[in-house]
Amino acid sequence: MSFEIKLPLFEGPFDLLLFFIERDELDIYDIPISRITMEFLDYLHHLEKMEIEVASEFILVAATLMKIKSKMLIPRPDLNDEGEEIDPREELIRHLLEYKKYKSVINELSNLETNRMAMNTRGNVLEELKELSKIDNVESEIQDLDLYKLLKVYQKVMSKFASRTDETTHTVIQYPYSIDQQKNMVLEKVGQKNRIPFTEFIDYNPDKIFVIYTFLAILELLQLSLVTIKIGEGFNNFWVEISGEAPVL
Repeated sequence: MSFEIKLPLFEGPFDLLLFFIERDELDIYDIPISRITMEFLDYLHHLEKMEIEVASEFILVAATLMKIKSKMLIPRPDLNDEGEEIDPREELIRHLLEYKKYKSVINELSNLETNRMAMNTRGNVLEELKELSKIDNVESEIQDLDLYKLLKVYQKVMSKFASRTDETTHTVIQYPYSIDQQKNMVLEKVGQKNRIPFTEFIDYNPDKIFVIYTFLAILELLQLSLVTIKIGEGFNNFWVEISGEAPVL
């Protein structure tokens, strides 16, 4: 039978040391260096048995731990300038505290990165304004207006002005008819024959404006009860008859 040993992977040697300290609830300011060193070396041996390449930083920390352990075993304490004994673990503790401080913000930074990657960037506002101006076919944008564009627009306007040879004019023509004039004409003709068909007015003067004024005059005479109309023969034709004694207007 064969069995497989799975070891947790750590990002670095300090990550491994913090794991031992937190697992066993040790005081980071008073590390049992002998115990930690044995556990650290045991982990490296397991990696070698599994033919996993041990990184150089792990080997460096292992050597540092063994050096600290040997200093604590030999009763030759190092003294500082004030004559106080220097703890061989002091530098290691300082590095562990710094690593723990940065590691504590890794998850927060990772969450910030995830949230930032999920956002859509606003982009360059100036470029977006240019794209919007292209949709509306604007020749020059206010945000990058220059003298060349002003001259170009001026030249285009002047060329359009030069191409106009005839000015736009509007002629008002006064028609030679009036409602009162046509009312007198209708009463005169109807008075001669008592009644005449409307088509006779058209035959008299087929001009469209004349026919319109004549028709409006007949409507006013009908409203004044000076004439009456009756349905006649033909398409859209009717008789205009005199009503009583109609004076000439």
